This record gives sequence, C-alpha cells and structure tokens, in this order.
Amino acid sequence: MQQLEGYSPEQEAFDKNFALLLHDEATTLLLVSTDSEGSVVGYALTTITPLLHVNGSSAQLQELAVDVARQGEGIGTALVEEVERLCREREVRQLTVPSRRSADFYERIGYRSTADFLKRTLDD
Repeated sequence: MQQLEGYSPEQEAFDKNFALLLHDEATTLLLVSTDSEGSVVGYALTTITPLLHVNGSSAQLQELAVDVARQGEGIGTALVEEVERLCREREVRQLTVPSRRSADFYERIGYRSTADFLKRTLDD
C-alpha cells in the first residue's frame, strides 16, 4: 500500500504501537481491508473513550488510509461504515473524525464540521 503523504514511521515505534493496538480490544478498533490476493488496500484505526459530556463513550476515527491506486472504489466508505456499525454495537454515543484534507469525503457520507482541532507535538 502506498504510504500516506508526509508519513514516515519509525519501525521500532510502529511495531510497539501496532502490538499494543492489536491487543487493546476494549478501546481500539483496527480494521484492515485487503484485496483478493491478501494485499492491504486500506485500514481504519479508531479509539473509544468514555466521556462525561456525551453521557457515554465517544469514538474518534484516528486514521483512515486507502491505497492511492484504489481510491474512489468505495473502500474508505466501507471501512467507515463498518466502524460506525461496530461503534453502534458497543453503544458509542458519537464518532468524531479529525480531517485536514478529507473533509469533502466525510461530508459526502453524512458528517458535519463541529469543531476545530489544535495539535501540539510533544517532543522528548
């Protein structure tokens, strides 16, 4: 799968986080889409957190990536729909999506902008 623009993971950090995510079924949804040959063509990573102001849990779709060569085939939409289904199954009250470059995609499938997200990178 072609990597995300500007994304270059450090292998050691990636391996550590990937292992943690695979074993944290209570607060993590990691969905992977493959083609008929078993090659990864997309994935969705969602975290679930109990919050006080939503009267239950809130999920955040942290990462959604689809191979550039496969975009436009409905893979991203199918991944988001499955995330939504699993969130409903877990009685999650809201699903948020931080998006800088993909707002049009999310608005097309029913999401609306409600907040700005600010980020600060915490270096060593």
